[in-house]
Amino acid sequence: MTEPDIIETILKDSNYHLALFAKDEIESLREKIVVKKAKNGEMAFVTCIARNKEIQLKPEEVVRQLYAARLLKQYGYPQKRIAFEYKVNFGREKKNADIVVFDKDRPDAAYIIVELKKPKLKDGKNQLRSYCNATGAPIGVWTNGEKISHYNRKDPNYFEDITDIPKSGQSLQDILSGRFTLKDLIISATKYPMSGNL
Repeated sequence: MTEPDIIETILKDSNYHLALFAKDEIESLREKIVVKKAKNGEMAFVTCIARNKEIQLKPEEVVRQLYAARLLKQYGYPQKRIAFEYKVNFGREKKNADIVVFDKDRPDAAYIIVELKKPKLKDGKNQLRSYCNATGAPIGVWTNGEKISHYNRKDPNYFEDITDIPKSGQSLQDILSGRFTLKDLIISATKYPMSGNL
């Protein structure tokens, strides 16, 4: 692996992409990558933004690290409110949500759930819906690094598309009541292609 194309090499033959992220976001991650020799050749590692430990970079992890960095830098969420592989209870069964942002007033309650695991939008939406319903999280995000969809969980059977998630200092109501021009919507649709309700 050569350093300049290490991320593309990791993502090769996967269903994850980088189109959603700006060059500076990708470069910031690239600068943190450490390549180590292993039995099967070289492997890439990075110190995880949320877990503060070194982890191997696989395709899903590349997108998770990039999106988590965006949650911290662009949206202003503090690291202490972000968790990876958050356990969600489904009766006796437990599954892991890829990224959870906790509510600022209730630090043990999920506020935003981000699903990266299922590269196909329909599978990812179904998984996201089940996580939001199980935790009561009002906001869900699905992305594969190429496309992104943001949702407001109005009730267990209805998820409404929203244009973005709130920044740390905003509320969901700020996003829901925001006024948008046609130009705003066209820019948003071009930048973040979405496809319908859950």
